[in-house]
Amino acid sequence: MSGHSKWATMHRKKEKIDAARGKVFTRIGRELAVAVRMGGPDPNSNSKLRDVIAKAKANNIPNDNITRIIKKSSDSDSAAYEEVIYEGYAPGGVAVIVECTTDNRNRTAADMRHYFDKNGGSLGASGCVGWMFDRKGVIVVNNEDGDLDEDKVMEDALEAGAADMEADGDVFSVYTEPDDVTAVAESLTSHGYELLSAQVEMVPQTYIKLTDETDIKNMQKMLDMFEDNDDVQNVWHNWDQD
Repeated sequence: MSGHSKWATMHRKKEKIDAARGKVFTRIGRELAVAVRMGGPDPNSNSKLRDVIAKAKANNIPNDNITRIIKKSSDSDSAAYEEVIYEGYAPGGVAVIVECTTDNRNRTAADMRHYFDKNGGSLGASGCVGWMFDRKGVIVVNNEDGDLDEDKVMEDALEAGAADMEADGDVFSVYTEPDDVTAVAESLTSHGYELLSAQVEMVPQTYIKLTDETDIKNMQKMLDMFEDNDDVQNVWHNWDQD
């Protein structure tokens, strides 16, 4: 999960991922299962599956695991997961989108409503905050050692089909059209770049800065509750944590 594409937030998230990779594998496994159910097991004809495979590889999930999950998901007896998206407002008017995969829609809906209500937010109708975000492919290129030349990375990214790029601390964030994220990620990998993530994200158009300590505490508690729920795949929000 990530609040937005700024690496400061993503890095904090990555630290949690590194501490609990089993959850990440489980969540991406569910995404793979949903993609297979929606469009079949062939990534050449299933763009959704192709994107999730790129995400899985960016999270260092072994190819054998990916192949095994796809094969298992093709089995008619496998669990029937579905994608559900919830939208609402957190404390201070922060917009929140929660992407879930679930085999029990009623359970997940009850959990999401509880998390919003318990922390001073409100679960809204579909589309209530989605208009505040742009759907983009976001690829994060590692530059922790500072060895990469920004102009060269930009050149390679644009040649691969990226729309834009920005330097953000010890990474470069490469932006693409949603359908281009996999192709651009594969091209950058072929050039020897290390990718920290590659996925379609909901990028906020504007951000909200929280100043009330209670709102900040409740916002973080809400995010932690989402984090601990295995049904939750991604959380997108416009809270400016910098």
